[in-house]
Amino acid sequence: MNIDFSKSNGLVPAIIQDYMTSKVLMLGYMNEEALKKTQETGQVTFFSRTKDRLWTKGEESGNFLNVKSVNVDCDNDTLLIKVIPVGPVCHTGTDTCWGESNQGDISFLKFLQEFIEVRHAEMPEGSYTTSLFNKGINRMAQKVGEEAVETVIEATNGTEEGFLYEASDLVYHLIVLLRSKGYSLDDIGRELKKRHK
Repeated sequence: MNIDFSKSNGLVPAIIQDYMTSKVLMLGYMNEEALKKTQETGQVTFFSRTKDRLWTKGEESGNFLNVKSVNVDCDNDTLLIKVIPVGPVCHTGTDTCWGESNQGDISFLKFLQEFIEVRHAEMPEGSYTTSLFNKGINRMAQKVGEEAVETVIEATNGTEEGFLYEASDLVYHLIVLLRSKGYSLDDIGRELKKRHK
């Protein structure tokens, strides 16, 4: 990664984005030393212009920003750092420095899909997901069918809690089946987007 620290007196802006929700959380500045520490520790460290020193976000509050990725823009003078935040990001106690909420549990599906992809690549023993992959397409497809029927039963004759439980099982097993066929939720999104006209 080639970053041009010379343009702004040794500092570059660092845009902090939530890895799960894609919400922009804050903006800070880094010098070379701050970036190096961020990469070494896995927690975002800025150069504080007011304190005139390195400052790890969360060093006092415990609300750290755990790094998932660091990217540089096309001009090599701005960073985009995707993180998993621990607690609220802003010193005022809000989720973002713009006072916005950083909610959206649907983004957990992205995490779940990546978790399933890792399981598929590593196939650890004792994992339920591994056992599904080992049993093959027919069993995975059968599980999706079983969970679909159970979802329908709960929707028509069950409880609200049971419906959500079975619908969640259905989605999980569908993601496993998609992975086994070489597809992802993005492919489903593209297909639905084509139909939405």
